[in-house]
Amino acid sequence: MSAKYGLLPATREDTMPDAIDDLFRRFGKAFNKADVEKIAACVTDDFEWRLNAGGAPAGRVLKGKDDLRAYFADKSTAHREARYSEARIHRAGDKLFGTFRVSGIDHAGRAFDRYGIDLYEVKDGKIALKDSYLKAD
Repeated sequence: MSAKYGLLPATREDTMPDAIDDLFRRFGKAFNKADVEKIAACVTDDFEWRLNAGGAPAGRVLKGKDDLRAYFADKSTAHREARYSEARIHRAGDKLFGTFRVSGIDHAGRAFDRYGIDLYEVKDGKIALKDSYLKAD
């Protein structure tokens, strides 16, 4: 299934959707549309996003909803026409990770197609941490 409809659970063992599945579906749909307000509704006020690029060791780190909004408003750093597919959420106890494929045009106008993984932490029913990794060129 495509991430066009949001991030989906990795397996169908759990036939009953739960709050975490719903959270990640909403987050995935909002992310695919770059709808920053709907993304912000899925994350905690102290949300931290460790981007896959930037200074070592954690990459560029966005903290809070204002950083999130500023990041999406800055078109110079954004991927254009990014399409997410093959997206799945995997649970490992109280931790979650998402696997995905992303393709599109980067901020420099170059085409890209990569696999990635995000590590997540959820707090009080919202996403508190998104730690992102992409395969290198």
